[in-house]
Amino acid sequence: MNKNTFAKHPPMGWNSYDYYDTTVNEAQVRANAEYMAEHLKEYGWEYVVIDIEWYAHKAGSQRDRFQYIPFSQLEMDEYSRLLPEPERFPSSADGKGFGPLAEYIHSLGLKFGIHIMRGIPRIAAHLHTPVKGTSVTADQIANPSSICGWNPDMYGVRNTPEGQAYYDSLLELYASWGVDFIKCDDICNTNLYPNDPFSGRHEIEMLAKAIQRCGRFIVLSLSPGPALIEHAWHYEKYANMWRITDDFWDHWDLLKDMFHRCELWQNHVSEGCWPDCDMLPLGTLGKGFGEERATRFTPEEQKTMMTLWCIFGSPMMLGAELTLLDQETLALLTNREVLHLLNSDCHARQVRLDDDCAVWTARDTKTGDVYAALFNLSDETATVSVQLEELTETFGLSENDGDSTVSVTLYDLWSGCDTNTTGTTLQSELAAHSCVIWKILRH
Repeated sequence: MNKNTFAKHPPMGWNSYDYYDTTVNEAQVRANAEYMAEHLKEYGWEYVVIDIEWYAHKAGSQRDRFQYIPFSQLEMDEYSRLLPEPERFPSSADGKGFGPLAEYIHSLGLKFGIHIMRGIPRIAAHLHTPVKGTSVTADQIANPSSICGWNPDMYGVRNTPEGQAYYDSLLELYASWGVDFIKCDDICNTNLYPNDPFSGRHEIEMLAKAIQRCGRFIVLSLSPGPALIEHAWHYEKYANMWRITDDFWDHWDLLKDMFHRCELWQNHVSEGCWPDCDMLPLGTLGKGFGEERATRFTPEEQKTMMTLWCIFGSPMMLGAELTLLDQETLALLTNREVLHLLNSDCHARQVRLDDDCAVWTARDTKTGDVYAALFNLSDETATVSVQLEELTETFGLSENDGDSTVSVTLYDLWSGCDTNTTGTTLQSELAAHSCVIWKILRH
């Protein structure tokens, strides 16, 4: 199987982390899936992803002290593979795993995903439990010097045939459940080891090989960031998406910094290979963290984030509780013309970036349409401008295709309004932290 067929477009969906942290349960997953099927599926939103510690007993019960309870009880099968915790996911009882829940989500026309940690459970190594398909036990493939700095559940896996057999057995299990998407953590940047931040590279390769062998199309997403630009070729070869940032939350300084990160990674966006700006912290967030709240982003900042993610070509994962979405947020998420930029035919480039503004342009190679996005990054209302020549030169258009003296109509993808203009400069007065994105229609 060609991994590029797993994600022809940037994956779009919902992930439980930003609202539920480690505590999401089956009923809550079903409710969010049902909302997505009714309100978002027709716009391309399709993945329902259960994030971290779905296998942990009493996850979140000591949140005032620990995000991840040290050495807590984990649900595990006889082959050292983690299983859903049955009190939170009752349909998983009697060894069914996530099969019944995945079947329900598929019945809604959606796809099902799970979060995993790199490696093998520490408890499996300590108990010397078997590794399926081998004569060895977990302690013999576990590397006790390879751990995660923020989660206590796993040891890294040694780069051996028996280690590969462990990952093969994981993917055999996940494929039998009907998993369509895996978010693997502590692998994109193993940041506990500053002198070896790519120490998990062999486990990326083992995961990719196991996916190829399992007989099911499964998207592979790598976390956390920041991804290492010098290893871009490796991410592109073995994964479908990889985080270019650490956890992204609703703070303007993080959003402003994303323009630098997108510039760094803009040449590595292609079909099946999507640098990932992380989840969209929109709507209602934080219940699992003990601080349920509305996003801190202003409406203008929300539009800026959506515009950047779309024109850059980032995967789009919502972190909100979907059943609490208001109409304004829903409108942001269902603008077909902005979401149209999320396809491999649209090639985008940042043509200007300074402390006060950014300008992006994109061209749809199938239709020939050219787009321009102007961002006011300053803290005051300001006019942002770009020369038409800058946009046409970016894509190597000929003078006839990119004549900067012709009259053009600027179609605003967010407002749906047209503006006619003649000359060599496009400009717009924008509120602080706001943006505009136009389709440029030549007369």
